[in-house]
Amino acid sequence: MSAKIFFTCILATLGVGYIFAMIQVFEVHAGRDGKPGLSVQDIKIAYSGNKSDTRLEAALKGPMQSMLPENERASIINWVRSGSQREEYESKISKIIGERCLICHDGSDPHRPNLTNFENIKELSKMDTGTSIATLVRVSHIHMLGIPAAIFIPLGFIFLFVHTKKKRAKAIALAVPFIAIFLDIASWYLTKVSDIFAFTVMFGGALMAISFAYQWFTCIYQIWWFECDSDYCDIP
Repeated sequence: MSAKIFFTCILATLGVGYIFAMIQVFEVHAGRDGKPGLSVQDIKIAYSGNKSDTRLEAALKGPMQSMLPENERASIINWVRSGSQREEYESKISKIIGERCLICHDGSDPHRPNLTNFENIKELSKMDTGTSIATLVRVSHIHMLGIPAAIFIPLGFIFLFVHTKKKRAKAIALAVPFIAIFLDIASWYLTKVSDIFAFTVMFGGALMAISFAYQWFTCIYQIWWFECDSDYCDIP
């Protein structure tokens, strides 16, 4: 009973954490194409850029959309499209940036764009080329080390106790999430080369989620409701 409760607490924590991770992915990428929901086009824009918008416009239409009222977002976008002139920035745009953006983009976080002056904002008014290689490298090592250690290693350890009719299926289920991580992260870089790999990013993420759900529900079921018999267990 102690082991059941302990494993269940671990699984509950992993399950809630994974749900929040999925919400975070949605919040970061959804809407980049100007449409609600998460689509392959959103993934293309995130990693290879938006060929029709600047980085600032892409952010205002995507993850930063809810941070500003519609009229203020329109003012910034119109300013960008009219040439990003300093005079209009100082008379109108700087006030919006100061009130809405500097609470997070004041330069204190090196991983967020610094919007404290005209030159930095002017740089964001250039064509959107997607996530930089330097950022991808930083995020890649965090994901490669963090996701297995925080999620799939503890989940896989509990899943080792699961009884299955076919041992090969169990081995495959344990390996799939690690394969999905490699596939997902490799596709970030490949999407910068060809938009077609945005589908692979979506596939890798979906495969990871499906694998997590399969292992999680199987573990919960066998912890509390499964009764071992000769069809599943090595019992003569």
